[in-house]
Amino acid sequence: MDENEGEYDEDAALDARRARWTATGTGVLLALAGLAASTLRLTGSAPVLVPGAYAFGAAVCALAAVLGARGRTRRALWLLIVGVMVMALGDQFD
Repeated sequence: MDENEGEYDEDAALDARRARWTATGTGVLLALAGLAASTLRLTGSAPVLVPGAYAFGAAVCALAAVLGARGRTRRALWLLIVGVMVMALGDQFD
């Protein structure tokens, strides 16, 4: 066993932990932002499709947060992208 191998393992574990926290925190933040936008759009004069898109995008981001917490950071990243795209697409219907 090489002496640098133990240092590599510690760095990899730290990177993985950091990726999990980043995916989870970003997912929670985007989910809360989507829910807030959905609530604001629901009380306004926007079509029903707009708050629905924000709510669906927020649900996708919440799922990404759960996956990120479980270590599925690549899938979480793609779900975060999809969730934000759904929210942006819903905003175009306004």
